[in-house]
Amino acid sequence: MKPLYDVVSQGLIHSWKPVKAAKAGRAYRCRCSRPVFFRNSECLACHAPLGFEPLLGELGALQPGDAEGLWRLENGDGAQYRRCANFEQIGCNWLIPADSDATLCLSCVLNRTIPDLTEPENLVYWQSIEIAKRQLVAQLLALGLPVRSKVSDDPDNGLCFDFLKSLPDGPRVLTGHDEGLITLNVEEADDARREAMRKQLGEPYRTLLGHLRHEVGHYYWDVLVRDSHWLEPYRALFGDESFDYATALQQHYENGPPADWPQQFVSAYATSHPWEDWAETWAHYLHLVDTMNTALAFGLNAEDVEVDTEPFGSDALYDPQHPGAGQFLYFINAWVDLVTILNELSRSMGQRDFYPFVMSRPVVAKLHFIHLVIEDARDQHLQAQDGGVEAATTMAEPVVS
Repeated sequence: MKPLYDVVSQGLIHSWKPVKAAKAGRAYRCRCSRPVFFRNSECLACHAPLGFEPLLGELGALQPGDAEGLWRLENGDGAQYRRCANFEQIGCNWLIPADSDATLCLSCVLNRTIPDLTEPENLVYWQSIEIAKRQLVAQLLALGLPVRSKVSDDPDNGLCFDFLKSLPDGPRVLTGHDEGLITLNVEEADDARREAMRKQLGEPYRTLLGHLRHEVGHYYWDVLVRDSHWLEPYRALFGDESFDYATALQQHYENGPPADWPQQFVSAYATSHPWEDWAETWAHYLHLVDTMNTALAFGLNAEDVEVDTEPFGSDALYDPQHPGAGQFLYFINAWVDLVTILNELSRSMGQRDFYPFVMSRPVVAKLHFIHLVIEDARDQHLQAQDGGVEAATTMAEPVVS
């Protein structure tokens, strides 16, 4: 008979946190079976070099390729890659196919302007910004959305970024979007300054990733809604965007949001203009999808969550008759359960709520609308890549409400 300690030890090895394959994105393991994370370029346990393949959404250990500077993913199909040219400077761990002429990865190639690196603090800011941007771009690719560089691939309809710092004697750089160009004040990467701005504006939430998700929402409104069959349904749900934008923002900052805004909007800022309502709701959609994906990747499921919340019904959706309506409703209600627990965990640490927002029925309808727009765009993008039938034959039909 084995000693009791040996029996217990063997039981722990086989049943207590056993090594499992990732269930979804965002959970990865090295060749040594230790967990590694999205931003890692080296395993902290065995020191294996790591790389992220953005089109596969895979982070894995690397093996040397056929020549210096070439690598293969250990569990890949044998394809060879090079590291992004920004690997040494900012730790970009994304890979580029060896047969590509590109020197920058699919995320870094979106940069039009980076901060002046002769100022040491700017390198620290840029590193933080790029971590958030890689997370954004990886999610956009995983959603099947078109991501093309305005700098190198598509000057008319592409996306690019200017990361700028206000000059001492010049005007303040404002974060915003203009025809595919997203400008970010790099001082947003300074935690203390960003927190001071959050308090000054009375915002419950302000992060680099939140900024990028919001601003890219403006870009995708131009790409997916502005000239499409979704425009009139968008106006019916979010409002008429032709109302003067500058006037709307001025009124918002002078008068504040309407008293009943939580019953109609996801944030106070969303009340300022239909474009901002779309961008705020878009950002929240990305928050929800990424957070739920991460929870699933690490093995969390409904059986782990015991919380009594009031679920939304199908009548809260934008299109209750859509074939995927039930699945989306399950997703939203699962999110409400999960975030209730996450908020309590944050409170247990004396921190602000993890998700300091209240989701109303109109917000659920807007989230569902955005989900359908993204599904439509993904289907068209995949058809264009595959050379399939014309996209118009399979477009989701918008609902005018």
